[in-house]
Amino acid sequence: MSEPVCAYPVGGVDYPRTFQELLEWFPDDSSCLAYLERLRWPQGFVCPVCGAPGGWRTAKAKWMCTRCGRQTSVTAGTIFHRLRTPLSTWFAAIWFITSQKNGMSAQGLQRVLGFGSYETAWAWLQKLRWAMVRPERELLSGVVELDEVFIGNEPRGRAGGVKDHTAAMIAVESIPGRKLGRVRIELAETARSVSMLGFADRVIAKGSTVRTDGANYLKKLTAAGYEHVAFVGTDSAEPAHINLPGVHMVASLLKRWLTGTLHYAVSQEHLAYYLDEYTFRFNRRTSKSRGLLFYRLLQQAVNTDPHPLAELRNPVAAVDVPF
Repeated sequence: MSEPVCAYPVGGVDYPRTFQELLEWFPDDSSCLAYLERLRWPQGFVCPVCGAPGGWRTAKAKWMCTRCGRQTSVTAGTIFHRLRTPLSTWFAAIWFITSQKNGMSAQGLQRVLGFGSYETAWAWLQKLRWAMVRPERELLSGVVELDEVFIGNEPRGRAGGVKDHTAAMIAVESIPGRKLGRVRIELAETARSVSMLGFADRVIAKGSTVRTDGANYLKKLTAAGYEHVAFVGTDSAEPAHINLPGVHMVASLLKRWLTGTLHYAVSQEHLAYYLDEYTFRFNRRTSKSRGLLFYRLLQQAVNTDPHPLAELRNPVAAVDVPF
């Protein structure tokens, strides 16, 4: 196994290509720690406290900074911080989650890893979903469709259930040839509100062409530094899915994923984490190697803070919303 430091990682060299290779590469925690170390510090150890490069290993397998003397373990400040479960089990979980095209539910993860409780599998998935979005990721650019869709709340087996109550903001790059590029999705605090402008500012590069519907508040996009193209109902007889096909395709696939992979049950309070996972998967949908997704998620995991599991479990009082 070579050090995973190349600009574009290579299967069999920088990441395992099969589950059998995963078992061969990572038989114990020491091999997992060595791999995480190369992912976290590809150019060599850098102190997370003072930022100085260089150090030496201590007898307890930590790094001692040459400048400030601070000792740091490779998992400190990552989602693996102070975890008691063997890292090899975490690696196996990440492999199963990323090697499945549509991911897996907590029940599926519980079954394949033999966890004693559903809650354990669910908590692991939440921590990994937290790591699936990089705060410093590149902004969308070029031609970008921007719209708001509603994720349904239709109880199974009962006609006339309440529908389309949760607003999600979607921005997706539109590529010539009716192709789609990267996507960004966030929940809206209030439907049909100016929160869309803030969303655009966070995820779309200035100077991009932004295509929207004719909502009045979106006219401010021009002043915000975008080329704004609005499809106004009175000026176009075409339905929304014709003028903004990318957004509506993403929304359709998202709803199918929520109902198909996650078996109709998603907590309203945790929906944002599921949107992060869907974004991670959609933006890597053309990858021919599932092992590369394993590599990318581990890369992000060692650069993601150890968000308290209690907050991931209960951001607010949990209320299940059937999808």
